[in-house]
Amino acid sequence: MMYQGFAGVYDHLMEDVPYQDWADLLDSLLIKYGNTGRKVMDLACGTGEITVLLHEKGYEMTGADLSEDMLALAIQKAEEKRMPIPFFQQDMREMEGHDLAYDAVIINCDSLNYLLEEQDVQSAFKSVVEMLHDNGLFLFDIHSIYKMKHILAGSTFADAGDDVSLIWQCFEGEKKHSVEHELTFFVKDDEERYSRIDEFHQQRTYETGEIFLWLKDAGFEVLECFGDFQPGAVSEEAERIFFAARKTSN
Repeated sequence: MMYQGFAGVYDHLMEDVPYQDWADLLDSLLIKYGNTGRKVMDLACGTGEITVLLHEKGYEMTGADLSEDMLALAIQKAEEKRMPIPFFQQDMREMEGHDLAYDAVIINCDSLNYLLEEQDVQSAFKSVVEMLHDNGLFLFDIHSIYKMKHILAGSTFADAGDDVSLIWQCFEGEKKHSVEHELTFFVKDDEERYSRIDEFHQQRTYETGEIFLWLKDAGFEVLECFGDFQPGAVSEEAERIFFAARKTSN
C-alpha cells in the first residue's frame, strides 16, 4: 500500500493522534524491559512523527517505510530539526542490510494491520527478529477486533477544515476481521481552488492468541500485552492492543 498523494494530507488525518503519549509509552517500555540500548528502528515510520520524538528523548533512531512520499516528509522533518536520522525505503516483511543492528524495533499506529495475510505478519516478525540483538525488544500495536467490528466497519467520518476536508467511509472487508477504508480529501491550494484526493485502504487484524503464537515461532517471548495505552489487562472494549516482546537468546 503506497500513499502517493495521500502523504501530503496524512498528517492532517492524524492530527488528533496522541504522538507525545505514544513516544512516552514507548520510552517507558524501553526503560522497563530494555538493556539500556539506544539504537531503535522505527518500521513503517510514516512521516516520522514518533521517530523524531524518540530521537529527542536521546534514542539513536532509524526509520523505514514502504512509501517514498511518506519518507520524503519524514526526512524533511528530521532535516528541519537537524537530526541525523537515516531513513530507508523498505518493506517490513523483507528488511535487508540491518542484521543484528538494533536494540529495539517498533511498529506503531496499527501499521501491522496493513498486512492482509497471516503469512505476511509472520514474515514481518521473522524480519524483525533478524534485526535485533539478543534480548532486543519488539514493541508494536494493532487494532482490536472490537474496534474493527463495532467502531470502524459500517461507519462514516467527516471533517470540514479550513484547508482540508475529509469524508472517510469504512466497510467490512472480505477477509476475516478486516475493514476497507474509502477516503476522499478536498485540499485547498494557494489560489483557493480545491483538488480531490481519493484513497482506498485495507486493514486486517488478528486474534491475540495468533499474535502470541507467531511471535513465539519467530523467536520472541511476550513480556506484556495491554490495551489503549493502559498497561494491565486488555478490556473487552479496548480499541488498540499493545505488545512488548523480547528476542530470546540464541
